[in-house]
Order: sequence, then structure tokens, then C-alpha cells
Amino acid sequence: MKYALFLLSVILITTIILMLPAADLLAQPGLPGSPSQAPIDGGLSLLAAGGAAYAVKKLRERKTTS
Repeated sequence: MKYALFLLSVILITTIILMLPAADLLAQPGLPGSPSQAPIDGGLSLLAAGGAAYAVKKLRERKTTS
């Protein structure tokens, strides 16, 4: 019983010590000015075109097997 109480107190103290800095980590100083927008450049366009081509290929294969 003594060991269980000791183990429970160690776990409780460890949990409290680990959770104390969490309040500081979640604090935000405020929103930045204007958010920078990510451009949709060639990489995403090529990925979308490849996905569309793959979908068309699969649809054509599906029509020929039916």
C-alpha cells in the first residue's frame, strides 16, 4: 500500500511539473499583420493534371471491361 501511494504521488507530481509549461507554450502574442499567401505554382498544377489523367485512364479501363 505504501508503494502504491508513493507511485501515485510521483506520477501526480511528474504530471503537474510537465503540465506547468504548457500554459506558456499555448500563449500567442497576437495575430500577425496580413497572412502571406502561398502561390499555387507548377508543382500543384502538375499533381492535379496527373490525377485527372489517372482518373480518365481508370474510367476508360472500366468502360472497356464492362
